[in-house]
Amino acid sequence: MTAPILIFGWGNPSRGDDALGPLLIERIEAMDLPGVECLTDFQLQVEHALDLQGRRCILFVDASFNAAPPFTVNRLAAARDASFSTHAITPEAVMQVYTDLHAAEPPPCNLLAIRGERFELGEDLSPAAAKHLEAALEWACKWCAE
Repeated sequence: MTAPILIFGWGNPSRGDDALGPLLIERIEAMDLPGVECLTDFQLQVEHALDLQGRRCILFVDASFNAAPPFTVNRLAAARDASFSTHAITPEAVMQVYTDLHAAEPPPCNLLAIRGERFELGEDLSPAAAKHLEAALEWACKWCAE
């Protein structure tokens, strides 16, 4: 059975604060929240549109150098991606693929962008990002409960 809530985090754990998405997913998954499924990957791809099927709502989670600290949350709308490749697409593009496949709007989707500071290969999670992760985790738990 498909869980009604999907939380999908992506990023590269070897690139410092880029690990924020997967780290939040690990923390949420360890809580074993009822009705919540967690997925993680290095990047979003067109195939992830299949993961949206049968959901009530989706929370995409990523690290962001541009987000206001500690994090921002934005409602998303399906949109075509301007990139020339089907690798590393946006959440909006994943939603558009869903729309194209199903001739229907995807479930409501939000992006939780957690502020990161350092994204270099081999970096550890920065102290600031660790604090932002805690704040985002608290928010995400409340979001799941609603």
